[in-house]
Amino acid sequence: MDCTKIFKNFKNKKILVIGDLVLDQYIWGKVNRISPEAPVPIVEVTGENFLLGGACNVASNIVSLEGRATVTGIAGKDRVAETLQKLLTEKGIDYRILSDQRPTTVKTRVIAHNQQVVRFDKEDKKKVSGKTLKSLIESVKKAVSEHDAVILSDYKKGVISSELVQAVVNASKSGDKFISVDPKTGHFHCYKGVSLITPNLIEASHGSGIEIKDERSLIKAGKTLLRKLPCKAVLITRGEEGMSLFEKGSVTHIPTVARHVFDVTGAGDTVVAVFTLAYASGATMKEAALIANHAAGIVVGEVGTAVTTQAKLLKSIRTSK
Repeated sequence: MDCTKIFKNFKNKKILVIGDLVLDQYIWGKVNRISPEAPVPIVEVTGENFLLGGACNVASNIVSLEGRATVTGIAGKDRVAETLQKLLTEKGIDYRILSDQRPTTVKTRVIAHNQQVVRFDKEDKKKVSGKTLKSLIESVKKAVSEHDAVILSDYKKGVISSELVQAVVNASKSGDKFISVDPKTGHFHCYKGVSLITPNLIEASHGSGIEIKDERSLIKAGKTLLRKLPCKAVLITRGEEGMSLFEKGSVTHIPTVARHVFDVTGAGDTVVAVFTLAYASGATMKEAALIANHAAGIVVGEVGTAVTTQAKLLKSIRTSK
């Protein structure tokens, strides 16, 4: 695999990321005692920061590898949206965000001694509909033609629906654009006609209707998803056991390269982002899966929503040979 040639093409590719926009808030601290009011730890706060989450983190993974990205979705008219847009601008990510009455999704994680103590979410998960959906579809249809590939980042917060996916699929036909999906349980009926889906084991089990408990059931589930949707490929992420790529007529098992796993937050974002960027840059499906596997191995070794770089990725690939 000539990674250097593929990586050089990253800067020439522009990926459209459509999905649920999320702001990740991290509150850092230390625990030295238990509350006298209830059996819970008292966290002495030492710091706070904000990171891009959801579809925004997918776009962040792309630009960190020197690709170009545009993210589109729905946000509220609130300070969270302002913070989100500021971070996107700082990262060099283009955005086309439509405003809605719902609050912008924010996930707050309290972390002490590198361990998550609690997480609380502020969100409205109602399905986007009416004039907002119509405006989103019109915006997306126009944007598809201006990009080399499309990623649908589904966090089940209301943006991704059958109507939106169908509009993307139809808009992609003339240019034969590659469409990948980071899916969610309960939404598999929405993804018909896309190019690739990247479910984890639980999502693949639910989507296929097959309980995955061994290699035989894994292969059956992968082939079932490939047939049901139908799509060009299914990449099932399997945690510490790596990934399995299903294409018509072939199954490729890819062992994990992660040396240490500290936090799996955002690993799915990394996989779909890196696979799509690599494939759009000339990699085969198998090569794109291998590159995405190395990227995932890097980000799970860091605490918080992490991304990787070309240098780290190249080092990981070379040292594994």
